Amino acid sequence: MSRIIAVTNQKGGVGKTTTAINLAAALARSEARVLLVDLDPQANATVGSGVPRDRLTSTIYQVLLGESTAAETIVETASGFDLLPAEPGLAGAQAEITHEEEGDNFRLKTILDGLSDYRFILIDCPPALNILTLNALVAAHSVLIPVQCEYYALEGLSGLDDTIRRLRNGINPNLVIEGLLRTMFDGRNSLTNEVSKQLGAHYGNLLYKTVIPRNVRLAEAPSFGKSVIDYDPSCQGAVAYRELAKELLQNLEQIESVEVRV
Repeated sequence: MSRIIAVTNQKGGVGKTTTAINLAAALARSEARVLLVDLDPQANATVGSGVPRDRLTSTIYQVLLGESTAAETIVETASGFDLLPAEPGLAGAQAEITHEEEGDNFRLKTILDGLSDYRFILIDCPPALNILTLNALVAAHSVLIPVQCEYYALEGLSGLDDTIRRLRNGINPNLVIEGLLRTMFDGRNSLTNEVSKQLGAHYGNLLYKTVIPRNVRLAEAPSFGKSVIDYDPSCQGAVAYRELAKELLQNLEQIESVEVRV
């Protein structure tokens, strides 16, 4: 069974796409079959994975509108994971599928339910709580939230918390928070450490022990169309994302062992 994880935060610039690409690459190194779904009209996950947009015959946009299938659209990447790519035209899908029919929030879920041969499906969401993000949260089993330790970090999470709570009480009762990931972390900064403590106090064990440091290699890798794990496997950023993948897998093993005993 696939584990579908929505990587999201309504605040932009927190390392969401960087996390989606590099976690996908790190999980693929564990010999898991991984699919990354680029659901952001900016299509940064597509370009950052080394897939030229001008060579695509279809994208998630056409799949959502029923004009193409996922199988026809998925492409392989050099990092070992598969990609369901995006294009800027995806922004138009928000208008085309917004509240047209009751089932519009389930479009992505229907698509991903047919891809159960993947162990992990990661969804790179737009930095907004719009119809695309809602589709991702309806389809997902869990939510991974990258967060930068800055002044408005907790305030920026309140809208997402409310949305997750409403979905649990309605159309996706099994949705859980996979974890909160501290990104662009600089332990020398007193504000960073203070906000980190606040996140720990508020979210407890949901806060990953792994932190992603500020690292120039993480910023450089997308311009070469590579994950940082391929671009510079020994850099701090690559080491951190491999540790994140390991922590995620360990947490999931514990959850699954409890479910088996129950």
